[in-house]
Amino acid sequence: MDIELVKQFTRVHLKGEKTGHDYYHGQRVANLATKMYLSDYPNAHEDSRVVAIIQTGSYLHDTIDEKICENPSKVIAEIEELLPKVGFTELEVQDILFTIQHMSFSDNIEHHYKLPLSGQYVQDADRIESLGAIGIARAFTYGGKHGNKIYDPEIKPEKLVSHDQYRNHDETTINHFYEKLFDLEGLMNTPAAKKEAHRRTEYMREFVQEFMDEWNV
Repeated sequence: MDIELVKQFTRVHLKGEKTGHDYYHGQRVANLATKMYLSDYPNAHEDSRVVAIIQTGSYLHDTIDEKICENPSKVIAEIEELLPKVGFTELEVQDILFTIQHMSFSDNIEHHYKLPLSGQYVQDADRIESLGAIGIARAFTYGGKHGNKIYDPEIKPEKLVSHDQYRNHDETTINHFYEKLFDLEGLMNTPAAKKEAHRRTEYMREFVQEFMDEWNV
């Protein structure tokens, strides 16, 4: 398995990305997903094919994200060509592709996709990256990049019911915590992820409470 090919591919496709979905995000997702998998399955080996699949999905998942990729179909075709060169079987390629095309929060608002076990760890790690100190930093970076207000008491949080509403409704970064981030803990698939998500969510709740206390001084 030559995962370096996957890392190089990710570096090229996410070069210049400035909204918190860059190569280093993929690297953290890969590290966290691997750590959680090995925690839940202590008899697994770091050099196993499952770990290679988890790391590959982690690095690649944002290269096709509609938020930052102008032509996801083109990149998917490139990934299909890349993965056999890395050493994956046809079935493993399909598992990786299914995961990265169906793991996003927005794609699961109206329909919950059942991911393979490897994909569950990738999805959990990606969602955990939206929590805690890293999650707070990424939320404000993304909100600023897209011109969202930090907070406006006149704009109330909405219950998200569709992909289009999620992408297009009027939001503030603080509302994003209430509309999505605080709910992620309850969406975790795996035991290790549930534990880590709870820890980071508690930290994030303390931050938002402090923010509101300072706002209402």
